[in-house]
Amino acid sequence: MQSLPIVPRLMTDVRTGAKRHTIRWQERTISPGLMRYVSTEDPNSTATVRVSAVVTMLLSSVACYLGKSDEWPDAVLLEGMREHYPDIQLDSRVEVIHHSAPLPDAEK
Repeated sequence: MQSLPIVPRLMTDVRTGAKRHTIRWQERTISPGLMRYVSTEDPNSTATVRVSAVVTMLLSSVACYLGKSDEWPDAVLLEGMREHYPDIQLDSRVEVIHHSAPLPDAEK
């Protein structure tokens, strides 16, 4: 199964279904289907979701695409992304990965 690392502070939102997308830069290719998030601090802490779509775009387009332009002006988005990717720029091509709420064990 495909997987992606996730920082522990975001795992809670994945588990409650509040987090339904992730923005990734220069990481492994993800495609529609099952995907497991794995905590960067505890590899036993996981959540399985179903990826519905992966959309590639410039980082500068992400806030508008996700309807978060007011929350994420360019400077805020860039600062947040640089916590994970120090070299990212607004003109970097990123993948926006859309996914379901976490799946119950029976669906995995």
